[in-house]
Amino acid sequence: MNAEITDRRALMGELAQLVSEERNPASMKIDQMSVPDILATMSREDSTVADAVARTIPAITLAVEATVRAFNAGGRLVYMGAGTSGRLGVLDASECPPTFGVPASMVVGLIAGGPPALLRAIEGAEDSAELGAEDLKAIKLSANDVLVGIAVSGRTPYVIGGLEYANSIGAVTVALSCNPTSTIAEIANIAISPLVGPEVLTGSTRLKSGTAQKLVLNMLTTASMIRIGKTYQNLMIDLHASNEKLLARAVRIVMQATDCTAQEAEHALELTSNDVKLAILVHLTGLDVEAARNALQSAGGFLRHAIDGSAP
Repeated sequence: MNAEITDRRALMGELAQLVSEERNPASMKIDQMSVPDILATMSREDSTVADAVARTIPAITLAVEATVRAFNAGGRLVYMGAGTSGRLGVLDASECPPTFGVPASMVVGLIAGGPPALLRAIEGAEDSAELGAEDLKAIKLSANDVLVGIAVSGRTPYVIGGLEYANSIGAVTVALSCNPTSTIAEIANIAISPLVGPEVLTGSTRLKSGTAQKLVLNMLTTASMIRIGKTYQNLMIDLHASNEKLLARAVRIVMQATDCTAQEAEHALELTSNDVKLAILVHLTGLDVEAARNALQSAGGFLRHAIDGSAP
């Protein structure tokens, strides 16, 4: 038996141990089901995902706290993964600037094979641990950053190489996988492992596992942004109004935060060059724009503290 076959057999043995690669008893006859029955089966399986994620809240909490510390120290949140996992990381990172008004460099998504891998599979890219380390060196990962390695299987070499490099320079490392006692969970400082069980289509981890990953990433960035003052009540007050839809949303947010009219909200936004947070503060306090800007700075960017004068 040659080395290639030996390696393949070893990999088959590894996959056989993964929950995400097991066959799901509920879908053994899915190829014989009607369309409504296929969809009902998928829906029943999907309904278990939120509870699986909820059981990992203690670990997600640790990751959020580490991320907030990183942001406050000028560091970044960096995601890395391959295939679906990598795409989900890039998606979450790309949504932070328009949602929270942060620079694109604050939350970074890396995928094995680079941008072309967002649209098509790049063969072999995920198999290189060295590439994982090199991609982090290319963005100058530092000890101030948090690295989240995303891999359903928990054994992707690209992610393993990245986590090991991040550990070597003192960055906080987080593993997001859907298998217990995974390799990346053992490497990382913090392990988030929502156990969603076998997929409806065996090994198609873009299904329940992908949904679980998306939920975790939503929680991680949203909670972190809340904790650094990017919201007021449950309103997005640092969004960047870059198009007509977002400008209309900005007007609504000012109205909802202050109980003012649309005309008053539009006037406040005009005074503040469409800065939603500043517009709310100006309207609620009567401060002029410069005084309101200074108050926000003194409050560390937290609108609630700027309004009531409390310490951030």
